[in-house]
Amino acid sequence: MTNKEIASTILEQLGGGRFIAMTGAKQFVAIDSGLQFKLPQKPHYTRDGINTIIIKLAASDTYEFSALKAITRKGVSSMKSLFQCSGLYFDQLQSTFTEATGLDTHL
Repeated sequence: MTNKEIASTILEQLGGGRFIAMTGAKQFVAIDSGLQFKLPQKPHYTRDGINTIIIKLAASDTYEFSALKAITRKGVSSMKSLFQCSGLYFDQLQSTFTEATGLDTHL
């Protein structure tokens, strides 16, 4: 599978268009064996100000999930990891996303 196919599959496993509508996710990028996207940066929108999600497909056919907070101070950007989980199966992605961010993925 190509990186784009992997990213597309991950998005579909999260809920596709309904996931995007429920969470406000945007700026989707196919990365090496995974997907990266942004969440709105409104104050108190997500738990702990999480605004970047990275999900990667591991060699074991499970997923690695990272929730980050992008911080810019005095023109210098950095990323702070706030939540990490590995060994996830596809049916655990939605609940892990909700646990990390506090956002529901569906009605």
